Amino acid sequence: MSFFLYYFFMLLQTHFTSLKYDYTKIKSILALSIAPTFFFGYNRWACENENIPTEQEDIMEKKEVLELKRRFKKESCTITKLAGCYVNNAKEKVVTFTEDFLNLEEEEFFKYLEIASKTLSGTFKNNLVELAFPSEEELDGGVQASLMGLKATKLEQEPANEAFYDLVIKNYDYPSNYLILLFYDVYDVPVRTTDNMKLGESEDVYDYILCAICPVKLTKAALGYRENENRIAPRIRDWVVDATDTGFLFPAFTDRATDIHHVLVYAKNPKDPHKEFWENGLGCASKYTSTEKKNAFTNMVKSSVGPENEDLEDILADVNQNISDFIVNEKLEKGEKKEVLLTKKDVEEILSDSGLSDQKAQKIAASYEEFFPEEVPLADEILDTKVIKNNEIRQEKNALKEQVQTLTKKLEESGIIQEDGNDIDVVLRVSEEKEKAITTSIVDGMKCLIIPLEADESATINGKKATL
Repeated sequence: MSFFLYYFFMLLQTHFTSLKYDYTKIKSILALSIAPTFFFGYNRWACENENIPTEQEDIMEKKEVLELKRRFKKESCTITKLAGCYVNNAKEKVVTFTEDFLNLEEEEFFKYLEIASKTLSGTFKNNLVELAFPSEEELDGGVQASLMGLKATKLEQEPANEAFYDLVIKNYDYPSNYLILLFYDVYDVPVRTTDNMKLGESEDVYDYILCAICPVKLTKAALGYRENENRIAPRIRDWVVDATDTGFLFPAFTDRATDIHHVLVYAKNPKDPHKEFWENGLGCASKYTSTEKKNAFTNMVKSSVGPENEDLEDILADVNQNISDFIVNEKLEKGEKKEVLLTKKDVEEILSDSGLSDQKAQKIAASYEEFFPEEVPLADEILDTKVIKNNEIRQEKNALKEQVQTLTKKLEESGIIQEDGNDIDVVLRVSEEKEKAITTSIVDGMKCLIIPLEADESATINGKKATL
């Protein structure tokens, strides 16, 4: 099929070159006009004839994101266009703009580049999640088709930009002000050898749009120095662009190539991502982030065991330790790079090994399967390393506590401290024979202990030899 595409565009290039047309402009026009239908047809053809599933697991890898991010530097940046829209809390457009990115002032350039880089940061399957477009969204009028059209304009056509801003405003749920940013970039993907060595010549051209939605927050009230008035006074509060809250990369960069069937979304808060935008704004079926999966499983265990159960903390620690051991054993058996899935059967066995009754283990495992009906989570996504770490700290504290209790008991038995923990004023340590010779007496109205010493005997007081 790739040969067909190549042959098709070569024919177009030859034809239009002979007519002395600008091939680049014509290709853009063609992309706008036929992208929704032509690419949809190619999508379905490729999936049917090359055994590529229309919906896949996260297939874009961290190394591919890093390859793109490495280019977000002054000397290697090729981003050509920046477009943006500032939206207030009433969902009204305050200002829109389009800039030639490489012509921005240096400070502004680096600030925008920092935002772009942040939109491709975080952990895969948690902050970065790859979503598949349903087939209907790749038809004319679908979101994927409109994004193809937006990309083809290179952000140079304001109506297309405005239509995208309207899409975000309609489907992004945020109570305060925010800034919508769009970056357009073209990357000549270099050929790499099997050992990942760069050969230099271009293997493919990957052009994409990167969207970042950033909250715009009012600075805190504070005092400051007003130079023109030469006095300390309240600072003038203004609105400041914060780090990216939600964003996406389209198309995805799978196997170092354009993947128009997927979009890579970014969530600053994986505990509560903006799924309303994923589903309604991008038209994709959303997925659970790793944090959501972990919290869901933990809540299943808590609900079954009982949140008031005094052993809950120990049970959660045992469960997570057993999951950790399960991962280690699976990787030893199947290979370090092999991803370890956590099936219903695995969950049931781990819970049983953690001391839960068969009934509770089966109940939790059934809830687990019901919560994840299509996608079996990775064991790493369910494992809560914080619980294990906190348990290690708790065990260390308990061990120290036991040592203190043991030492206290020994001190009490030795008569060094009283049972209430208070020190005893005078502590004597003598042999049994000497103990029998000790007597008490009143000397000058004071209670005294009389310890007889032979001529060759000595004594120490608080570690110092007593002068007799």
